[in-house]
Amino acid sequence: MRILHTMLRVGDLEKSIAFYTDVVGMKLLRRKDYPEGKFTLAFVGYQDEADGAVLELTHNWDTKKYDLGAGYGHIAIEVDNAYQACEEVKKRGGKVTREAGPMKHGATVIAFIEDPDGYKIEFIQKKTV
Repeated sequence: MRILHTMLRVGDLEKSIAFYTDVVGMKLLRRKDYPEGKFTLAFVGYQDEADGAVLELTHNWDTKKYDLGAGYGHIAIEVDNAYQACEEVKKRGGKVTREAGPMKHGATVIAFIEDPDGYKIEFIQKKTV
């Protein structure tokens, strides 16, 4: 068994695809419209779906905004350098909500950014051996 994908409902699919590809560096892997159901699915990730987990961006054509709820946490992405990753996100027009630095009560370097719908993404700096 393995995790295939995490689904996020998004209000503006084009804006979300641009964020995940241009700002976060993922690739658009596939996209399909479902006119009968009035929705579109777009899959983005760093590698092919056969090789790792990806994100499924679901756009319901008649919904422009979602309540994120109190139960959702965040997506975590491992980065080589969290400080540099934050600078890249800002240069590309993204929003950093917590600058890179050691986590509270620990030594792991983390940072948080936010996508166009308000979903949080945590950068976790790769540990050096």
